[in-house]
Amino acid sequence: MGNLPVAAVVCAFIGAILFAVSAVAQQRAAADVPEGEALVAKLIRNPRWLAGLIGDAGGFAFQVAALALGSVLVVQPILVTALVFALPLAAHYSGLRVTVEMWMQAAALSIALACFLVVGDPTQGVIDAPWHRWMLPLGLMLGAIVAGIAVATTVRVPTLQALLLGTAAGLLFGISAALTENVTQLFRVGIGTALTSWELYVLAACGMLGLYVQQRGYQVGPLSASLPAFTVAEPLGAAFLGMTVLGERLRSGPIGTAFVAASVVVMCVAAVRLSRAQAVPAPEPRPATD
Repeated sequence: MGNLPVAAVVCAFIGAILFAVSAVAQQRAAADVPEGEALVAKLIRNPRWLAGLIGDAGGFAFQVAALALGSVLVVQPILVTALVFALPLAAHYSGLRVTVEMWMQAAALSIALACFLVVGDPTQGVIDAPWHRWMLPLGLMLGAIVAGIAVATTVRVPTLQALLLGTAAGLLFGISAALTENVTQLFRVGIGTALTSWELYVLAACGMLGLYVQQRGYQVGPLSASLPAFTVAEPLGAAFLGMTVLGERLRSGPIGTAFVAASVVVMCVAAVRLSRAQAVPAPEPRPATD
């Protein structure tokens, strides 16, 4: 039993590294596809992108294993370090180096996200909710997603495009996350019940659309713009639906709630600043002297 926390930490770190490597592989593959060409058709024939998908699956498996072996308080802060691993990897393969400002913003975002996930740990709400309770919150999120994608298609600033597309993709995955437990329960009741539920199809549609929008974000701009926005938007979107639809409430009390609110502000500010920060060319190696 004493080895379980160590095993959870190891699994969480492996999961974070796999998520980071996968994001870098997918971004490099998507960035190689010229705008105007069929993105999906190009990506599914790219071994690097397919390897990234496999890496994502591996990262998710290690995440599940880590959560089975240890508490959320230990595992979640480690998992969010995927962002810190991904930025230097992306810079390295681009022949660049991460600036001090980027390191500071990535660290601030990771710490704030860990605080949001751990301190704001919500109470268990209901698994399902009648469709009319979903209408307004889900409509607001879908409106924000459509607006973000629409702006991203009109502006010609790559970092802003990537930021908006990363945010939209994160919100789409947040919708899928909020529906996952309910859909899982429906399959326990019966396959026919699940196949005739609207939740299954919304979950699948948001997941597939989110994956596509995420790859578009990787295609148009640097990883430092799209990945932080995605990392922030996914838990925020899921938490919004959990609190407005599923009846979840924060366990943290007034002081903890203030920390959660501050964490959200820090995450959003750090994500925007990261999208603006640029990696710089790596210094040329000095010639050897006799």
